[in-house]
Amino acid sequence: MPSDQNHSLDEFQWVIRIRRVLEEEFEDDDDDDHPITITTVPKPLLCSKPEAYTPQYIAIGPYHHRREELHDMERYKLSAAKRTQNQLSNLKFQNLVDLIAKLEHRIRANYYRYLNYNGETLAWMMAIDASFLLEFLQIYSVNEGNTLQRFSSATPRLIDSIRRTSTRNMLLRDIIMLENQIPLFLLEAILEVQCSSSKIAHELLHSMLVGFLKDLSPLKMIESSSCISIIEYSHLLEFVYYNLVPKIEEQIETSEETDHDEKSHESASCIKWLAGATRDFISSRARAFVFAIIMFLVKLPWRIVSSLPILSILMQPVEHLLSFEMNQNSEPNNECPNHGNTTPLLEEIVIPSVTELRNAGIKFSPTNGNLSTIDFNTRTATFRLPVITLDDNSEVVLRNLVAYEASVGSRSLALSRYVELMNGIIDTIEDAKLLREGGIVLNRLKSDQEVAELWNGMTRSIRLTRVRTLDKVIEDVNNYYCSRWRVKIRRFLKRYIVDSWECLVFLAIISFFLVMCLQAFCVTYGCAPWFHGK
Repeated sequence: MPSDQNHSLDEFQWVIRIRRVLEEEFEDDDDDDHPITITTVPKPLLCSKPEAYTPQYIAIGPYHHRREELHDMERYKLSAAKRTQNQLSNLKFQNLVDLIAKLEHRIRANYYRYLNYNGETLAWMMAIDASFLLEFLQIYSVNEGNTLQRFSSATPRLIDSIRRTSTRNMLLRDIIMLENQIPLFLLEAILEVQCSSSKIAHELLHSMLVGFLKDLSPLKMIESSSCISIIEYSHLLEFVYYNLVPKIEEQIETSEETDHDEKSHESASCIKWLAGATRDFISSRARAFVFAIIMFLVKLPWRIVSSLPILSILMQPVEHLLSFEMNQNSEPNNECPNHGNTTPLLEEIVIPSVTELRNAGIKFSPTNGNLSTIDFNTRTATFRLPVITLDDNSEVVLRNLVAYEASVGSRSLALSRYVELMNGIIDTIEDAKLLREGGIVLNRLKSDQEVAELWNGMTRSIRLTRVRTLDKVIEDVNNYYCSRWRVKIRRFLKRYIVDSWECLVFLAIISFFLVMCLQAFCVTYGCAPWFHGK
């Protein structure tokens, strides 16, 4: 009976919730005009490192509001709400809640998940969280004057503790997470009530966000970002993303040629493709023929030796040892990938590491710009990368920016591709060290090993990424690397010598046999006259 009653109660609550949702939708049909901007982290990213996407210290917004382990910060948020009330002129905090309640439908429209809170609860939650977030952002304000002094004159004990690096970093990492966002228009609404005009409120919020971005940003800001209105951004993470990642648009080729020109161009393209396919077929067959001859010459002595009964006994332990080593090193590794029309790998870009590129004669040079300045100069063999600053917060920031980029869907995944690029060229501590010494990585972590582990841990992409400009750079780097003679020689030795373990076993057996013959000769006839010249 109790289980049946609980089941009926759950059904009744479900009906109430659905009825309320439908009533809210009918009351405001303009929700479709507000795009969803605060989504959840895609599961492939969340499973890779949950602590980088899930708040550990404080909950901002509705997604993690009910987590009991985050309730310790509630008293600090309530203290911030009290100070906000003290700064309201002739108003109570309830008036601020009523103002936010009028924005309920606009608030709900920003969230991907259904918010299972009634309107009053949601308004109180947003008012308290927005008050705390504003108080936190005050320490990043770059403005000077009476307005800033008004807010900083009542700097609470919490702000003093936030200024300590450890506390500030914990809060900062949680506040920047994708699932811990609230709409920015709530912050501006509170400031408009506190300030004398909406213009002052807008300028103050802008100064806070810019200061926050400068302190947090691992990459250089976009130069034109200072003149962009805050109204264009939905939440804090979106503000950071659009001020760090340039908009890389795919070039759409347009043509106003006549039908005759189009047909001529199409015919020329077909002929060019046919010629290229024929050339590739002939070259591949020629390489296969040469390879077959070489392998025959290598395996012929091996078969002769293996047929001898005495040497076959000595051959078994050496063969077992070398075949085991070759199997350990026989992981697929294409040193010279062709990125022309291939689909990129899901886990990691195929590109040589920094050490390998440097040994091939490629130089690394830092740029003073953003991601759009990534370039490879084939004439000078210089790989130019933007400067990136890595500290205790960088991994969480980068991961959540990538998660936001994947959830937007309307832009090219430029940041994701950049992260994949850095993950591809940094494999070892030596790679991280070379980039640090080259001025590309400003390491504020404890060691180069942490830098390598940071990039190697960010190997999972939410979906296949292709960014034309970055892919062109990667292709140019790979083509230059594979065109170097030292690389060609190493590939030849690896393919025809190192990978041919039978040849190595044959050489080992012959060497062992010659040593035994020499030893037997010396024991029988003596080798002293030969070595001492007597």
